[in-house]
Amino acid sequence: MMDRLADILAKAGAIGLLAMTLVVGWQVFGRFVLESSPSWSEQTALVLMIWYVFLAAGAGVWERFHIRIEILEQQFNSETRRRLRIAIHALIALMGLALLVFGTQLVWLVRDHVIPSLGISRAFAYIPIPVTGALISLFSIGRIRVRMAETK
Repeated sequence: MMDRLADILAKAGAIGLLAMTLVVGWQVFGRFVLESSPSWSEQTALVLMIWYVFLAAGAGVWERFHIRIEILEQQFNSETRRRLRIAIHALIALMGLALLVFGTQLVWLVRDHVIPSLGISRAFAYIPIPVTGALISLFSIGRIRVRMAETK
């Protein structure tokens, strides 16, 4: 189930990147060819970027495609390395929890603010923060379970 969810998030992130590229392309075309860039394009690109970056970041926790430095952990034996990875994922789960809690507060605080060029609540732009926080925690706990099972 985690593999499928991470795959969906990564694909949604890729679609968001493609959509943002199209919006920015339209903005450049409008500015330099039509000499009138659309008023909605910049804010739309920013909202799309927030969404796809956070969705892909959540997927990255499960897929393990985030940057990490392995030089220290390679110095340890396999059991110590396993414990270190469990501790790292516990910290990542806590960071996900922080994103969930504080992201929810942010969404709540800006719910009445409107993005003028789009006419939508600013909260819409920030919804991925708490959602991704929950997913990061879930994926980290899943990774901890995988590491714990390595000894069995």
